[in-house]
Amino acid sequence: MIELGQGTAAPAAADLIKEGTEASFMADVVEASQQVPVIVDFWAPWCGPCKTLGPMLEKAVTEAKGAVKMVKIDVDRAQSIAAQLQIQSIPTVYAFYKGQPVDGFQGAIPQSEIKAFVDRLVAQGGGAPGGEEDGLAEALQTAEDMLAAGQAEDAAQVFAAIAGEAPDRAAAHAGLVRAHIAMGDLEQAEAILNGVDASISHAPELEAAHAQLQLARQAADAGPVDDLRARVEADPDDHQARIDLAKALHATGNTEEAVDQLLESFRRDREWNDGAARAQLFTLFDALPPQDPVALKGRRRLSSMIFA
Repeated sequence: MIELGQGTAAPAAADLIKEGTEASFMADVVEASQQVPVIVDFWAPWCGPCKTLGPMLEKAVTEAKGAVKMVKIDVDRAQSIAAQLQIQSIPTVYAFYKGQPVDGFQGAIPQSEIKAFVDRLVAQGGGAPGGEEDGLAEALQTAEDMLAAGQAEDAAQVFAAIAGEAPDRAAAHAGLVRAHIAMGDLEQAEAILNGVDASISHAPELEAAHAQLQLARQAADAGPVDDLRARVEADPDDHQARIDLAKALHATGNTEEAVDQLLESFRRDREWNDGAARAQLFTLFDALPPQDPVALKGRRRLSSMIFA
């Protein structure tokens, strides 16, 4: 598989880019992604677009200087893994972080989109250069503290001021969205999300804010917890009732039990309604901070179910 670009790799590339197998998948991908995001490139020697995409991915991973890693999986030699992840066409690329698929795409895409994809993963893994160690970082923290203290209107003013001064600060726009969600102004929150510049629209902070907006909209339609719980107890395989119960639980602040209910639905029938339980879990995980213990525990449990 020299054709995928190993001949031009930097000397340290062996630590960043490797060939994976079914036997090494848990160690190379699931376990390694506990430290940094891991990109998995599903390809085959007979796939022309794969041979174009592979070197482009390698280039972007190498330029990230260790903030992400890459594993190449030949689907002809790893049919079980490909089936578990429902790989239906190649090239398909998945990104794992903390043992969980967090992003991905199918088909060959331009180098600019590959770079944006890798940059999102670098940011999600905490390895983005630069950070926010400047004067605006203190203002951002002040706004976050206001929001946590229930002072949503004051926080919104500070976030808006920061976003006006530094339009490329995704954290400021995301904070402004969350402040409007806290005030119950979901239309304005959505307008802010729709108005951010395309260059930062996929930043992890904004993706999380979007997930929080989705959950806030669901909360408005959530039914009574007791009624939904009774429906689930009467019929444990009523997946719609269980997912609605999870939404209602989250709306009342019981996120951990919401995750438990969704995991139980996934355990019983992972394919129900096109994987609705898994999709709802992703939304919940995306809305929580990356190191939130509920999110970390839930991701680990979901991974163990997927790769059992």
